Amino acid sequence: MSDLLEQAVTAELLDRITEVVGAKGILTAEDDMAPFMAEERGLFVGKALAVVKPATAQEVAEVVKLCADEGVGIVPQGGNTGLVGGNVPFEHGREIVLNTSRLNRIRDIDPVNFTLTVDAGVVLETIQQAADEANCLFPLALGAQGSCQIGGNIASNAGGVNVLKYGNTRELVLGLEVVLPDGTIWNNMKSLGKDNTGYALKHLFIGGEGTLGIITGAVLKLFPKPVEQQTALCALDDVHDVTRVLSQARALSGDAVTAFELIGRFGMDLADRHLDGVSDPFEAPHPWYVLVEFSSSRPDANLRGAFETFLESAFEDGIIADAVIAESLDQGKMFWRLREGLPEAQKHEGASIKHDVSVPVSRVPEFLDRATKAVTEAMPGIRPCPFGHVGDGNIHYNLTQPEGMDPKEYLGHWDAMNRIVHDIVVDMVGSISAEHGVGRLKVDEIVHYKQAEEIEMMRRIKKALDPKGIMNPGKVVRV
Repeated sequence: MSDLLEQAVTAELLDRITEVVGAKGILTAEDDMAPFMAEERGLFVGKALAVVKPATAQEVAEVVKLCADEGVGIVPQGGNTGLVGGNVPFEHGREIVLNTSRLNRIRDIDPVNFTLTVDAGVVLETIQQAADEANCLFPLALGAQGSCQIGGNIASNAGGVNVLKYGNTRELVLGLEVVLPDGTIWNNMKSLGKDNTGYALKHLFIGGEGTLGIITGAVLKLFPKPVEQQTALCALDDVHDVTRVLSQARALSGDAVTAFELIGRFGMDLADRHLDGVSDPFEAPHPWYVLVEFSSSRPDANLRGAFETFLESAFEDGIIADAVIAESLDQGKMFWRLREGLPEAQKHEGASIKHDVSVPVSRVPEFLDRATKAVTEAMPGIRPCPFGHVGDGNIHYNLTQPEGMDPKEYLGHWDAMNRIVHDIVVDMVGSISAEHGVGRLKVDEIVHYKQAEEIEMMRRIKKALDPKGIMNPGKVVRV
């Protein structure tokens, strides 16, 4: 096709899309599109024919049909908070970005059935608030919850701080509404706790990162609202004690542990230096810290008693060196600000090579020992900053550049550091992507590490559902 003919076809396509979504539902000016072209860390910056913002599932379906007819790629995008490049277009500029921010209705809430039905573009924090107002809990919680959208959370199978108790997003979704690559709307908006009628098709789209269809609605699982929470920051002298602390916390609380977050000394230093309103609450430094939270929906649970029993037992056994219990809401918020602000604090120390990995919980200390030894031998002066959801085995193993090193030079070692860390993870029967997904960043990495049979099955599924290859092409799996 000649350039002039291609331009004419593109112009006609955009005119027809505009007829579907209206003038306020499409952006084509470069400056207007710019905020939708880059992922949060700036690793990928793309171009697009347009940013399209449908307001209903039917509009999404019509846009998809038009793009399918012309073979134009579609990049589904929610709040654009993803960290693996799955939510932005490629640099060639021949795709459209389909942003779901106008799909923002809370359709229904049923506190008896403990379900909440929403559009895909509803912001996670809005869902949390709606559940709270109905005296319920939607437990998905993560740092970007003020801007990320539930459709993106589902498409990436987001994790967060409460996975230990409530599971990943996959466990929180009962039903879905999805626009398939041919423009068909699959309505599976069921609020059933049990449905054993064949293949669990919804799970193709949960964690599919928009490569098999565009999620436009979901039925979410709610839980009784906690009436009591207890939070403490515990200091450890040996990271090998962390799993013993977790085991005692679960056993002595009746499994009421909702969060168990690991922070290293370097992370504490960064938070103390760079985060407003955060300070080290201990008189003396320690090598490791865990943020522990118990919660209960029972008003007579005596959670404080169980919490104090756990801490006393851990002291007596010598597996924690010190602890500070949050005695106020503000102090509890400060502890969480310390943990959730670590990625922000790291930015002040230069470039960072990041890993989102998981290993069996019992092997977390072994992973930290092996990975830290390997990366420091490979690059003396590198500053590991491990933190994360050790309660479910997910560690964000971030590597801050050596002091004084040029950031661009350091980032040039990204692939080498990935190979060191990921080789260790896979040797420990772990995963090189625990909660952030694959996107564009790890599309080749999973080919390197996954069984060939797994990659082939993924390719077959992709070809079967998206034979024209228009749905988020080049992400997750190449066909």
